[in-house]
Amino acid sequence: MKLNKNLAFILGATLFSGIIACSEPTDKIEATEPDPFAVVSEKLTFSVDTLYSDFENPWGMTWLPDGRMLVTERKGEILIFKDDKYTGEKLTGVPAVHEVNQAGLLDIAVHPDYANNGWLYLAYAKDMGEGGVLVISRAKLEGNALVDLEELAVNMPEWKGGRHFGTRIVFDNENYLYYSNGDKGNRPQNAQELDNSHGKIHRIHDDGRIPSDNPFVDVAGAIPTIWTYGNRNPQGIIFDKENNRLWAVEHGPKGGDELNLIEKGKNYGWPEITYGIDYDGSIITEETEKEGMEQPVTYWVPSIATCGMTLVTSDKYPTWKGNILVAGLAGQQIARVELDGTSYVAEEKILDGIGRVRQVSQSPDGYIYAIVEATGLMVKLIPQN
Repeated sequence: MKLNKNLAFILGATLFSGIIACSEPTDKIEATEPDPFAVVSEKLTFSVDTLYSDFENPWGMTWLPDGRMLVTERKGEILIFKDDKYTGEKLTGVPAVHEVNQAGLLDIAVHPDYANNGWLYLAYAKDMGEGGVLVISRAKLEGNALVDLEELAVNMPEWKGGRHFGTRIVFDNENYLYYSNGDKGNRPQNAQELDNSHGKIHRIHDDGRIPSDNPFVDVAGAIPTIWTYGNRNPQGIIFDKENNRLWAVEHGPKGGDELNLIEKGKNYGWPEITYGIDYDGSIITEETEKEGMEQPVTYWVPSIATCGMTLVTSDKYPTWKGNILVAGLAGQQIARVELDGTSYVAEEKILDGIGRVRQVSQSPDGYIYAIVEATGLMVKLIPQN
């Protein structure tokens, strides 16, 4: 597969700093010659296949056992793809969403045992009258219709505006559900205080029950679903099933985006410590480290506006296995982060200039997909033999 004409047209001939040639191959090119559309990265050569180019604000993606792929649009739609093509169909029965700024219909995920229980999970902002709240729900599918919708977690208090809603959903090896919730832009209080749901990563059972071993269950006044706090706006979470590790990326302010190893009950520092400054250039805090607060595994200055992420486990990308791919919105890129266990090793920028990458995911059959705002793309990375 080659880089489609529409991607080359949208991004222009300089997209990958001259790495990709943007002329069409001709019938005279021998099969043994290099693919003129190949991206030659540091450890892998791949091509980019454009599957769709008409998204507005895509957010999350997941795959069903029957091969269908579901992609959320923030305005409240779920598009259905099959065999890498848009079917022209959308799910019905999607709950009404509070679409304001960053709020709306956000992530989507299937239960690890979906084949047997049929549960599909949604994260979205719900209008509460005076503002919006993040809701984690589950439902089942009958054909293309969502049915039996249940609200599992309603993250209070409600908040005016639509800043810093997060949100991603992941499951661990025991089917606990983790989700992120941004601090709603309330810097002085939310993330560091346990009496609200914002600026936190949460943990619940797959049916919404609160695990008895959550770290703040017995703390008076604390929200019992909290797993970690001091998280500014985490829009990416992944669970490493092989090593039983939870990872998250979060937006810093102007600079200071973070990759964090997420561990039970820990404080990730916002806004007491940060490697960023405020958007107007003023200093938020002079502190980048403080006792009792976690340091990021790596951070970005300037900010790339980290968003979705995936862990490469597929044999289709052997030289990337164990790497974390991080979507960059303002950075208009995917950051490939190499780790040695839980320690940072190196980073490479790929697909530089492709647009605001909202999510990057590995499909059940082992391919890497990305969805992109502004340019409206869904692309698939095809490794070259």
